[in-house]
Amino acid sequence: MPLENPAMPNTLPALVVEQLPLLVRAMRKLPQMGEGDDAEVLAEELAGITAMVAEKFTNDRTAEGIQRALLLTVGVVSLGLEQEAAQAASQDAAYDDLFADDEDEEDDDEPEVALAPDAAALVWLIEHGAEQAFQTGFRLVRDLAALPEDSLVSEYDNDPVYSARRMKDLLVDLCSAEPTDNWTGWDRYRQELRQRKGVQAIVRAANWLRRHHSGGPVVDPDLNAEGVIAMAIIFAIEGGGQIVARAGQKEFERFVKAVRKNKPDFEAGWAQLLEKIPAQHQEVMRDRIATYRDSCTVIQKIGTRAAMKTLLAEMENYAGSELDAEYP
Repeated sequence: MPLENPAMPNTLPALVVEQLPLLVRAMRKLPQMGEGDDAEVLAEELAGITAMVAEKFTNDRTAEGIQRALLLTVGVVSLGLEQEAAQAASQDAAYDDLFADDEDEEDDDEPEVALAPDAAALVWLIEHGAEQAFQTGFRLVRDLAALPEDSLVSEYDNDPVYSARRMKDLLVDLCSAEPTDNWTGWDRYRQELRQRKGVQAIVRAANWLRRHHSGGPVVDPDLNAEGVIAMAIIFAIEGGGQIVARAGQKEFERFVKAVRKNKPDFEAGWAQLLEKIPAQHQEVMRDRIATYRDSCTVIQKIGTRAAMKTLLAEMENYAGSELDAEYP
């Protein structure tokens, strides 16, 4: 009989946790918790929502279109229920923090037993209706679609036709939920929201820099937000607190020569820049300064004998379209 290897203990495969859409899990509680015509009312509501979704987003004239609408209805309503549950939990926590009193704990009655998420979702559905949950979920997707996906912004991002298509694609991606399959739309929504809010902070910081550009506001529907921030941070090492959001080749060459001649204190230059940056953009700017301090090849090479052509090429890698590399 072979001996067991202590370095490789016997392990059981990880259990797969069922995570059906919250609407489905809530509806499963109806036989135990529903009263009167609750089931009939919810069924009629969901059927009406599905018909509306088929008319507006899929195809209400084909079986496939109606099936796709049903999947979207399940997902959007589930997304709304998850949001309502998260808000309720946040409000309860805030209430407990505000009114907690250790001296009165002994006199309190037995603590109220909290409902399980599935049961709580059904109670909310019966009280508020599936339509309200759908509206909540739909607003979440609509507002998410309005946030920038990346830091490269073009004039087409605000085009109504393009915005509507982007909204529909996101709705299908997050909210197509098979009632019998695991659904991760809520987790993916929160992850996407965090990511896009981070991008939004970068875009807003870049727009502020453009508006306060030392040569006058930069007006351009196309924006390379990371490029604008890189431009401002790199040019800040010269000192003087000037905000540079865009520059041409001549200005860059002047900047390189000035830095090589005067050998300014880079940290002092960044401190002067940060003094002018509003509080809401400080985190983004400090984070990028920390990154460029250690890794920016323009900053690393500017004090060497690197050729101007080399530095210009390096600068283009950071600033992109925000650097005009051609003479006027």
